[in-house]
Amino acid sequence: MPKIARALLSVSDKSGLLPLAQTLAQAGVELISTGGTCKVLRAEGLTVIELSDYTGFPEMLDGRVKTLHPKVHGGLLHLRDHPEHVATAQKHGIPPIDLVVVNLYPFEQTVAKAGVTLEEAIENIDIGGPSMLRSAAKNHEFVTVVVDPADYARVASQVAATGETTLELRRELAAKVFARTAAYDGAIARHLGADFAVAGTDSAAAPAVLEVRAPLAQSLRYGENSHQKAALYGDFRKHFQQLHGKELSYNNILDLTAAAALISEFGAEEPPTLAILKHTNPCGVGQGPTLRAAWDKAFATDRQAPFGGIIAVNRPLDSACAEAIAEIFCEVIIAPEFTPEALALLQSKKNLRLLQMLPPAATGPAVDIRSVGAGSYLWQERDLKVTRAEDLKVVTERSPEEAELKAMLFGWRVVKHLKSNAIVYVGSDPADGTSRTLGVGAGQMSRVDSSRIAVWKAGEAGLSLQGSVVCSDAFFPFPDGLIAAAEAGATAAIQPGGSVRDAEVIAAANARGLTMVFTGHRHFRH
Repeated sequence: MPKIARALLSVSDKSGLLPLAQTLAQAGVELISTGGTCKVLRAEGLTVIELSDYTGFPEMLDGRVKTLHPKVHGGLLHLRDHPEHVATAQKHGIPPIDLVVVNLYPFEQTVAKAGVTLEEAIENIDIGGPSMLRSAAKNHEFVTVVVDPADYARVASQVAATGETTLELRRELAAKVFARTAAYDGAIARHLGADFAVAGTDSAAAPAVLEVRAPLAQSLRYGENSHQKAALYGDFRKHFQQLHGKELSYNNILDLTAAAALISEFGAEEPPTLAILKHTNPCGVGQGPTLRAAWDKAFATDRQAPFGGIIAVNRPLDSACAEAIAEIFCEVIIAPEFTPEALALLQSKKNLRLLQMLPPAATGPAVDIRSVGAGSYLWQERDLKVTRAEDLKVVTERSPEEAELKAMLFGWRVVKHLKSNAIVYVGSDPADGTSRTLGVGAGQMSRVDSSRIAVWKAGEAGLSLQGSVVCSDAFFPFPDGLIAAAEAGATAAIQPGGSVRDAEVIAAANARGLTMVFTGHRHFRH
């Protein structure tokens, strides 16, 4: 490949451009540029040809038409080893352009702003930039194209050393261009689709084409198991800030995001709440007048499973609670804040990861996407259903008392985050009116088995289920599950309802003096 003789520079984001332009100038490369970029480079003493002087055609329509010209695209697209292409270019006075440096109008940043208008969004749709990028990338055998300022230094280094770039670099940069223009067009399609309420593109409907684009956040040492490669993509760091500890693992991230989702059910208006999770399942959740009291209740539910688990709190973590947690080994603690005393105490454990939950940002539709093999994916809205007291339907002769109602609503939020089939026994503390878990059963093929496990776990922990509330993520298909709960000591139940045997289940509850409410919706979690 001949040495780079001519470069076209036209960037919206001008950061880092000057050192590259200076290197090109020192290598004898002729610089061509558009309005704003040209002014910046000339102000630094560089000799630059204004694009309108180069093409002999002025910018027009408020800059909408400036680079869409045969002298630009002919200079980019003609094949240097094709005699007919070369002859045609020479006949029409079209010199080759060997290097293109372009980044695009900030469409994504513009539409991310609150209150952006349709007019503002449309004015930030770049037309000439993607066209130049695609022309240059298509002809990467002869043309170097740069869309990311992070690549300026590598290009400058090769040009300074040899006057040209390697084919390997040009191929890498060309692939990067098509990834960038695809993401750019996708962002435009999503925004305008939602704005125009185009069928299949609005946030309330499944997309007609599923596109998942997210930047690499970090490579991970391995996946769920050491023989699996893994990486983290997307905006994780916008939601969590790691304050201490070694690098997060794949499993840590699965667990801590599950913990964050659970603890987010309990906002600032709720009593201090603490959740302990293992393998994404809550094994203990407690409330109290303090986080330390909440810890005592959550930990008492299961004193074995929390080893190596994840702990999440809905309040700034204080030293009293931190001291209690420090007595066991856990992998991750997440909190909205840590007091200086708690942070200092916990940072003495070098392997313990401490993460601060950052305020939620506007991240678009709340959806779950899962790979199911064979090149197929499942898409669904995330389960963000909130159930309030007024949503409940009392279906038994006895209505719940106030303490039972509080426990029902508490347990319903916990069972929502357990793998199905899920059963949780919860109780209400008569001293302060807060709630706690007493026994947890999850992920079983039979709902009765989940209930048996929950009863057994409560027994192992020495916790009585007398007067407890049983929470089931889906309906009781037969009366046997409810009867087992009543025999264990439950006096109240919350479940979705909807079984063909609901009447039998209700009759069983009435026969045993239980109060039961239906929510009208289930919380399956596979």
